[in-house]
Amino acid sequence: MRALQERGAAAALRLRHNRVAAAGLVAAVVVAADQLSKTWAVHHLARRDIHLLGSLRLHLTYNSGGAFSLFTGNPWVFVVAGAALVAVMLGMGRRLASMATAVALGLVVGGAVGNLSDRVFRDTGGAVIDFIDLQWWPVFNVADAGVVCGAVLLALTGRRPRPEA
Repeated sequence: MRALQERGAAAALRLRHNRVAAAGLVAAVVVAADQLSKTWAVHHLARRDIHLLGSLRLHLTYNSGGAFSLFTGNPWVFVVAGAALVAVMLGMGRRLASMATAVALGLVVGGAVGNLSDRVFRDTGGAVIDFIDLQWWPVFNVADAGVVCGAVLLALTGRRPRPEA
C-alpha cells in the first residue's frame, strides 16, 4: 500500500513539474516570437506599410501607454505593473490545475515579458513596438495577442471544475 501511495505522490509531482515546464516553454516561445517579429518590424516597416489581406496590414507604431494606448505618456508605470503581473502569474504556477491552465499562464507571462522587454531593453523611450494593424482595432503585437489569448483561456479553464487530486 505504501509503495502505491509513494508512486501516486511522485506521479502528482511529476505532473506538476510537466505543467510548470509547459508554461515555461510556452512563455519562452511567445517571448522569442514577439521579439523576433518586433525586430523584423522595426527593420522592414519603418518606411512603408505592408498590406496583407482585407484590412489587415503591418504598420509600425510605438505605444507608450497600456492596452488600447490608454494612459499614454508615463510608460514606466507599465513597467512596474507588468513586473507585478509576471510575479503574480509565476506565483500561480505552483497551483496549475491543468495543462490548459499551464498554457494560458505561459501565454500571459510570455506576453507580459515580451512587452516589458520593449520598455526596458529597447531604445523606444519606454514604448512598446506594435505593428499588426486591422485598421478597425488598435494596433497590437505578438505579446499582446499572447496576453489576450492567455487571459481568455484562463477565464475558460477557471470555469471548469478542478480535477480531483
